[in-house]
Amino acid sequence: MRIAQVSPLYEAVPPKLYGGTERVVAYLTDALVDLGHDVTLFASADAQTSAKLAAVRDQAIRLDPAPLKSDLAAHMSMLDAVRRRADEFDIIHFHTDILHFPFFEALAGKTLTTLHGRLDLKDLPPVYARWSRYPLVSISDDQRRPLPDASWMGTVHHGVPGQGYDLQPDSDGYLAFLGRISPEKRPDRAIAIATQLGRRLKMAAKIDAADAAYYREEIEPLIRDNPLVEFVGEISDQQKSAFLGGADALLFPIDWPEPFGLVMIESMACGTPVIAFKCGSVPEIVEDGVTGFVVDSLEAALDAVRRLPTLNRREIRRRFELRFSSMAMARRYTALYEELAASPRLEAPRALVM
Repeated sequence: MRIAQVSPLYEAVPPKLYGGTERVVAYLTDALVDLGHDVTLFASADAQTSAKLAAVRDQAIRLDPAPLKSDLAAHMSMLDAVRRRADEFDIIHFHTDILHFPFFEALAGKTLTTLHGRLDLKDLPPVYARWSRYPLVSISDDQRRPLPDASWMGTVHHGVPGQGYDLQPDSDGYLAFLGRISPEKRPDRAIAIATQLGRRLKMAAKIDAADAAYYREEIEPLIRDNPLVEFVGEISDQQKSAFLGGADALLFPIDWPEPFGLVMIESMACGTPVIAFKCGSVPEIVEDGVTGFVVDSLEAALDAVRRLPTLNRREIRRRFELRFSSMAMARRYTALYEELAASPRLEAPRALVM
């Protein structure tokens, strides 16, 4: 099939450091190429891909040193580029949230939109009711709960390429936290778990400007003069395998309706179990007692750490390969593309006005 993948422009594809959506787009795009599809990726020029690259900005927005820039203008320019080439594709797969809805109504039946974020926001229901002809994909079943009547076509869990993550049969004896320093990610819980058990904790985390005060006021005092906690900052893809593979477990102590949580499957790819709080997608991703433990309290998390020796790291890797490889993700999306192509959801499209 001739497939367009339309990525957000905030990070490179894949991101150089932190970033979830663009990373998934990168993995999906390359896996679709491996399956024999003709794929064009609309992204910034610093993308690395085996597909055809349609570069719509010189570099990704977040690491662009220009002091003044407009993310809205950048995405509008990209959507115009996709519109002008729409006839070249059988499927146009958007990862740009709802931004494209007003511009592709005539072609909604040949599009697929994966929603990567939380959906429990006040202004969303009327938008999905107004543009109900767009086929939607959720990244977990739980993500759909705020919008049960939206035009869902399927759920496709994320996947990552297994060859980028090494199984490490023996860990180095520390607990790991990987992600963002923000209130909903609950790094304070990770610190409490490690501290109460007298275990080492390594924290590889990004601090957004919006969360700088939270880090300074709430988290830094817990780290300062705490010999058990090592804050290593933001790490690259190339560093993740060693960081996660060396851990006894990944702590995922979230306190919000996480739509997916890519770091959980990255940990599993290394054979490292996940101890995650029961929020959002967690019960769909972590197989309790197999790939980690799903907990609902600090006490349960402490007990889960004690039970880590009961888990088999090779079995965790095997379950990852079965459920969460990038190829498994690409095959699930291909089935949806074929369903769209075989059974158009709209009448013949009107001509687009350029």
